[in-house]
Amino acid sequence: MYNTILVPVENRETDQTILRHIRSLARLTHAKLMLVHVADGWAARNFERFQLRESEEMKQDREYLAALSEELRSEGYEVKAVLAMGDPATEIIKLARTEPIDLIAMTTHGHRLVADLLHGSTADKVRHEVDVPVLLLKVKK
Repeated sequence: MYNTILVPVENRETDQTILRHIRSLARLTHAKLMLVHVADGWAARNFERFQLRESEEMKQDREYLAALSEELRSEGYEVKAVLAMGDPATEIIKLARTEPIDLIAMTTHGHRLVADLLHGSTADKVRHEVDVPVLLLKVKK
């Protein structure tokens, strides 16, 4: 059913909401996990354009992905990690279109009122633009 599950993570404690759920699903379906974190600070969004060095935030994100990948591998999961740069929704959609993804599993934080009305949420943009199922879990506080 699911061969590869794309799991966007934010380098926050709230990642545990999706990771707890996805561990069971991946084990049940023998799916590979593709973790993605999208660095979206100024340096990340302009990294290629201005040929910048990695920011401290980007280095921390890369370390987080490496540690999380190793943790999941030690539990028996096959994991690939991607540090993307730019707009989170755009980068997640791009991966879903270029990689053999069968499911996107991500968290949603609920509405942030004005910001979501003006710009839309990452989860909404992703679910409207991809051709694979999207599993959304609300972050448990």
